Amino acid sequence: MLVSFDGFSKDQLIANKAEMNLTGAMIDGKIKGNFYMGCNQMSFIAKFKKGGKVKISKGISTTKACQDMNLETSFQKKIEAMIRYSVEGHFLTLSDDHGHTMRFVAADWD
Repeated sequence: MLVSFDGFSKDQLIANKAEMNLTGAMIDGKIKGNFYMGCNQMSFIAKFKKGGKVKISKGISTTKACQDMNLETSFQKKIEAMIRYSVEGHFLTLSDDHGHTMRFVAADWD
């Protein structure tokens, strides 16, 4: 579940059921990921490298039009720019070169 991103409140993230799923099979060091920010289903390929580096492909998405797509639009623009990752306990943090971060908590953590 996405718990911190780009000035959106935790309540907004929860209301949109904002999540990223990285549980797909790893093939050649790449994981097919999926994310949902309240409207469209989106997918991408992520390659996690040594030293906390990550490369995330341009995502593909269904094309539904929804009433409030601010979170989804912002996420789609910024996910590809994430180049570093860190894992602390149940949390995954992605970051770019400009100080922007995305913080996720594992779905099975309570």
